[in-house]
Amino acid sequence: MTTHAVLIAGGGPTGLMLAAELALARVDVAIVERRANQDLESSRAGGLHSRTIEVLDQRGVAERFLSQGKAMQVAGLAMIPLDISDFPTRHNYGLALWQDRIERILAAWVDELAVPIYRELEVRDFAQDDTGVDVELSPVGESATSGGGRSLRARYLVGCDGGRSLVRKKAGIDFPGWDPSLSYLIAEVAMTEEPAWGIRRDERGVNALGKREDRNRVGVVLNEPHVVQATQPTLDDLRAALIAVYGTDFGVHDVTWLSRFTDAARQAASYRAGRVLLAGDAAHVHSPAGGQGLNIGVQDAVNLGWKLAQVVSGTSPESLLDTYQAERHPIGARVLKTSMAATALNRGDERTKALWETMSDLLKMDEPRKRYAGLMSGLDIHYDLGTGHPLLGRRMPDLDLVTASGPRRVFTLLHPARPVLLNLGEPGALDIASSPWADRVERVDAQYAGAWELPVLGAVTAPAALLIRPDGYVAWTSDGTDQGLRDALTTWFGPPKHG
Repeated sequence: MTTHAVLIAGGGPTGLMLAAELALARVDVAIVERRANQDLESSRAGGLHSRTIEVLDQRGVAERFLSQGKAMQVAGLAMIPLDISDFPTRHNYGLALWQDRIERILAAWVDELAVPIYRELEVRDFAQDDTGVDVELSPVGESATSGGGRSLRARYLVGCDGGRSLVRKKAGIDFPGWDPSLSYLIAEVAMTEEPAWGIRRDERGVNALGKREDRNRVGVVLNEPHVVQATQPTLDDLRAALIAVYGTDFGVHDVTWLSRFTDAARQAASYRAGRVLLAGDAAHVHSPAGGQGLNIGVQDAVNLGWKLAQVVSGTSPESLLDTYQAERHPIGARVLKTSMAATALNRGDERTKALWETMSDLLKMDEPRKRYAGLMSGLDIHYDLGTGHPLLGRRMPDLDLVTASGPRRVFTLLHPARPVLLNLGEPGALDIASSPWADRVERVDAQYAGAWELPVLGAVTAPAALLIRPDGYVAWTSDGTDQGLRDALTTWFGPPKHG
């Protein structure tokens, strides 16, 4: 039987990002993916928010995405724009880039990292014991007619297999939440007549028609008059919805992709059941309003990857995985709440329109704009790591440092996905306290003379030193001493090694 340290069910953005994180940590990881290749018939997501771009920059691959997308202000709430151009980050914008391109770039990176992908297969069943998970795979697509299921064993199985996750269901993890109050048709089509391009907001809610210049196609998002679930939509459904909203179907034909989404909002009661974990849509589903799904899925992966790698390598105890649930579950819950609020604000009746206009006026004010822009962009994430410096539990700014070997950016220090102990005081001041972790934590002496500023919070006092986790969040700060450093190193990167 073929074995792997970690098996990932699903090769979408979340699964690919998690595979890359584990591969950077030299973990034996593999992906199981239904598709024969990374092609998508169409793209369900259309962009990256600022924090996601930062995460990719931390791994040295952001430019691959930036070169193919369009930088723009996309951190909006219910179509109310939230400008982040004054936020203290190199990436004070969003990136318009369709999911098919995002996946292809991620897949190429994963291929460079030599991660195997078992294609045209899906997880059919699994059973876990004290040391691992036996996983049964079934063929899909063209391979289904030839039989050829297979069995794999992994120490851990991670479900990145979408909102209908079989991994979540088989693991017995509840998926509580709210049933849909509306449904959308989303399609990619050809049209005989040229429509009125753009977003339309009226008594029928939000609808949109947009050009896919790269594919010479039309992207369609339609709010259906009545909630429809489960059934696969047809071309007649699409024509009827177009006529209801626009008074014509524009001669719609040649549908390459047609699907139905709802505003159902559900979140896994737990992100872990023993040796089975969940990430991305398998852990949380919600309305596409605000474009949060792909982004928080990628960030789930970056939070989980280094922790799972340390547990697999024996560096850290299995209890480290509990911090994945503790940190990411509240973020998922917040996104559900925000997406439900955005959906409510986008209803087309006059009462909701009045509320939308009131919120729009409110969000033109500086403090509310920064608060919600920080939320939508992901730049305000704060993990509860206790009391202390404002940086504790927040993203580390990408400072321009001066080191003995020349200028360095903080994010370049994180490219290997390893923790960094950044000393901004007397060179070598923290070496004695951190030496038992020298093989796990990169120690960097540097100088930084600029201002310290965080999105939303503003200016903060410069710390003397920081311990930065591989996901870019600050786990410890110094007031000029090494107090608490050994405890933080033990908590996040395992007990010390002596001798």
